[in-house]
Amino acid sequence: METMTVVNLVKLVSFVLYVICLVCDTVLAAAAITNAAEIIEQPFFDDISPRNVTTVVDDTVVLKCRVKNKGNRTVSWMRKRDLHILTSNIYTYTGDQRFDVIHAPESDDWDLKIEYAQQRDSGIYECQVNTEPKINLAVYLEVTAARARIMGSQEVHVKRGSTISLSCAVNVHASSVSWFHGSSVVDFDSARGGISLETEKTESGTSSRLMLTRAALRDSGNYTCVPAGAVSASVLVYVLNGEHPAAMQTSSSGPCPSNIALILLCILSICPCHRTTISQTMSCILTLICR
Repeated sequence: METMTVVNLVKLVSFVLYVICLVCDTVLAAAAITNAAEIIEQPFFDDISPRNVTTVVDDTVVLKCRVKNKGNRTVSWMRKRDLHILTSNIYTYTGDQRFDVIHAPESDDWDLKIEYAQQRDSGIYECQVNTEPKINLAVYLEVTAARARIMGSQEVHVKRGSTISLSCAVNVHASSVSWFHGSSVVDFDSARGGISLETEKTESGTSSRLMLTRAALRDSGNYTCVPAGAVSASVLVYVLNGEHPAAMQTSSSGPCPSNIALILLCILSICPCHRTTISQTMSCILTLICR
């Protein structure tokens, strides 16, 4: 009898321990699910935009910040040098009206816009989300007065086989100037050959001249002058297989209206008398009309 009581007691204790283990497993599983859900729902930065931004004095610049899973949290922009909160959600907290936040309803973008940027605006700006702990995304802004400028037209049309000549002026003494064709740097040692670059320092800055002889159709495209420490400038080059289009001709004179020419010739043909005088008169009229 006592043996059976002991056995039953052991079974009872085992059952109780089994139930406790089940309860613990359930609680731990629920906690894990809760933690996982909280992790999934935590805000994070969709960091696909440049962390270093360069602009020119008096231009408008936009610093990008994309926040996923924002929920009911607040997104702010802070200027690092003086810890000044510039914006909070859609509201601006600065008397400087050049600053504003760009946010479309239901979007994840909370971008900081600075109009008429000045060199004093250079520095680090932080996009912040008030999570616990707080998360932030730092963007470095450089406002420079240095910029490149393409000399002449922003579009260049040349005939195949001729020489492409592109000139770029920089308003500072740039340590170096590179040229790009599309997204690739111009290779002066390429098998193509016939490529030369002249760069010189002037009183007002730096000048650079790129020349490509024996222009081919593959030389068409966007060319970008990229000075060190300055904003770049671009020009479009079209290599034409034949004559220039009429719109691009350098001569300002246009074709003579054919109908008027025919009328004048008819007058000349039906007036045999004083043919020389009439011819001279008609020639003068044609010249005036076709000028």
